Amino acid sequence: MSSTVSGIAPASEGQLHRTIDWRGAFWVASGVPALVLFSIGGIAGTTGTLAFVIWMTSVTLGLIQSFTYAEIAGLFPSKSGGASVYGATAWLRYSKFIAPLSVWCNWLAWTPVLSLGCSIAAAYILNALVPIPGFSDASPEVVAWLADPAHAGKTAADAVAALTAAATPAIREWTLYSGTLGPVSFSLNSVFWIGVVLMLVTFSIQHRGILGTANVQKYVGLIVIVPMLIVGIVPIITGQINWDNYTPFVPLAEAYAAEPGSWNISGWTLVFGGLFIAAWSAYAFETSICFTSEFRNPGRDTVRAILYSGLLCLLLYTLVPFTFQGVLGINGMLADPIVDGSGVGEAMARMVGGSGFITAIMMMLMICALMLAIMTAMAGSSRTLYQGGVDGWLPRYLAHVNGHGAPTSAMWTDLVFNLFLLAIAAADATSYFFILAVSNCGYIIFNFLNLNSGWIHRIDNGHIHRPWKAPTFLIAIGGMLSYVNAMFMGAGAKVWNPWALWAGLIAASLIIPVFCYRHYIQDRGKFPENMLDDLGIRQEDLKNRKAGMLPYLTLAAGLTVVLVANWFFVI
Repeated sequence: MSSTVSGIAPASEGQLHRTIDWRGAFWVASGVPALVLFSIGGIAGTTGTLAFVIWMTSVTLGLIQSFTYAEIAGLFPSKSGGASVYGATAWLRYSKFIAPLSVWCNWLAWTPVLSLGCSIAAAYILNALVPIPGFSDASPEVVAWLADPAHAGKTAADAVAALTAAATPAIREWTLYSGTLGPVSFSLNSVFWIGVVLMLVTFSIQHRGILGTANVQKYVGLIVIVPMLIVGIVPIITGQINWDNYTPFVPLAEAYAAEPGSWNISGWTLVFGGLFIAAWSAYAFETSICFTSEFRNPGRDTVRAILYSGLLCLLLYTLVPFTFQGVLGINGMLADPIVDGSGVGEAMARMVGGSGFITAIMMMLMICALMLAIMTAMAGSSRTLYQGGVDGWLPRYLAHVNGHGAPTSAMWTDLVFNLFLLAIAAADATSYFFILAVSNCGYIIFNFLNLNSGWIHRIDNGHIHRPWKAPTFLIAIGGMLSYVNAMFMGAGAKVWNPWALWAGLIAASLIIPVFCYRHYIQDRGKFPENMLDDLGIRQEDLKNRKAGMLPYLTLAAGLTVVLVANWFFVI
């Protein structure tokens, strides 16, 4: 750019380019509403008739928390990478190792969207090209199979299973290699290879820089958001909602069984499991502030981007789960194609009274929705890696950008890491939800650190001008919600996998050797000089810790909440 905007210097060679306003960030973040489709069946499987309230509660909490993120983002008009980067600087005064944990955990939370989204999109493509034939008890083929003397004594269920297995295209069963890795399986099957192609397509779009990405996602976003609104509204207008599907208002007796339970410890554990995994999707619109250093006017654009993205998510995360549950009921929500995501498009088509051609359109829209989420994830997570490379948290090579201002080294890192995750996600639903749960442990850790960074920045950097300042009571509520989210993680991660919490904590701890390599080997124990430019302070100023022991007590209290919740809440 040839001019400056609001005192912000134009990008120089080797930096991200200031080419978008809040609308561009809004469209890049427009893939977030599609995340509701990733786990809409899984959450119904753990919370039953409470599922729609779980989604409404989760997105409301996310909107409240976004006010803290909007304020701290305004402090850093020259940084990219999102709230984790802005919050990490608050913790730097108190620990070199806690600060990079925020950046690392945010990336761990966002990057699996690539692999999970590609695995579901690949399943849709397979269903469209080589569908599994459907047989019922009354199908002529079933009747003929039972009439064969060789099958005497067999049941209709046996006939359906045998005929389905025989008629299933070989490509759906083919795998180059498969095995197990600890608590999960992996497979280099057809879903994996289709997912690889989808990842490369996403990479090629992102390679053009943020302006090109925003322009593509504007149109794809409209193609996806409008049908989601239609699916959310039409069943209500046409009277398809069965109000009995919202009662009895109690948790399930056990996960994935449509048997009502009670408000006991086991029931609350399942509820917290739902709130835990919903946070991964419903809080995710905060990615709209990953692009602060690419805004033409960051002071104005930052708060608008996150708040308008939040309002869109509030609308869709309320409507879509409500209508899905009202139309399908709990038994319908627990069907395998809804739980694993592969049948969501067909269900959406039925809700708007379509079949045949309409179903095909909905399947294509689902693929577009998933691609939109994948592009959003790569855009956000790659910028988190990029800024980590610039600020001294992560290896230097991540700070490279191409001529279009795209952080290509970070994007390649995202892609390679997700090839590994894709092999796991493509194996089965259990492995899919294990990745999701471990990823969300990172997200809750990032969330805890950044909600508390709001009041730490107020204490240590209260003198610095804020383009937008959140009401103090919202900063305080955000701090309290950090402990609520910690409880969700401690109590709820085990719902998805007995090892999810511990695997998540181990994954988070991997930042220690990565950071030590960058800080002590590459940088000789010093941070880059320009790291604190936005705050107008020097590294020696970091010794002034106005918050005293409060940040350390906060960390101790958060860890205590996680461990106590994990011990107390059991299934």
